[in-house]
Amino acid sequence: MKKITLYTDGACSGNPGIGGWGCILQFNNYKKEMSGFELDTTNNRMELTAVIKGLEALKEPCNVNVYSDSAYVVNAFQEKWIENWQLNSWRTSNKKVVKNVDLWQKLLNFMNVHKITFYKVKGHSDNELNNKCDFLATNEIAKIKNKKDV
Repeated sequence: MKKITLYTDGACSGNPGIGGWGCILQFNNYKKEMSGFELDTTNNRMELTAVIKGLEALKEPCNVNVYSDSAYVVNAFQEKWIENWQLNSWRTSNKKVVKNVDLWQKLLNFMNVHKITFYKVKGHSDNELNNKCDFLATNEIAKIKNKKDV
């Protein structure tokens, strides 16, 4: 299987509000940057969307290392929250319905195709690729805000 590096980030202006996502796929010397937006969303939805969009771009099963500054996304897998949510019919330990179930389920579908490992990176620090993903996400928000001002 090809070894892929996927950096992701999501942002939101207001929460909920206009949101943007950005991701960078790397394979050997090849790098692909992608980004997009939603008009009415949350920061956590954009964090998840960034991962999903990156995985959607893969054309075959891969070994993927996902790097994100989102504790929400990374801890769901590293701390096994997602396993407990599924066992509890998508309920949290407080018996509340898990938010963003539609996106979590999409992400889980990719787990059946790819071997995915999640890594937490410190946001807004010296990580060049994380900073670039943040730029891609916030730039999407800025583009939409500028269109609304016209």
